[in-house]
Amino acid sequence: MKLVWNWKRVLRHAWSIRLIVAAGLLSGAEIALPLIREVVPLPAGVFASLSFLATAGAFIARLVAQETVSGAADGE
Repeated sequence: MKLVWNWKRVLRHAWSIRLIVAAGLLSGAEIALPLIREVVPLPAGVFASLSFLATAGAFIARLVAQETVSGAADGE
């Protein structure tokens, strides 16, 4: 396995990375929900659903060219 040449730029600017981090945080919140259920009354599955949406968004964002990450919009 080899990192892409601009991996630092990808970590800073790629929406797919941002959405994957959001999905991870939401998954953690779903695990912590039973501990805070008395303070924050949310139905079960809210964070899991949001995590799924963030993961689906990351999948789509990975396929979309982002000028700040990949450079020119013509695919180079």
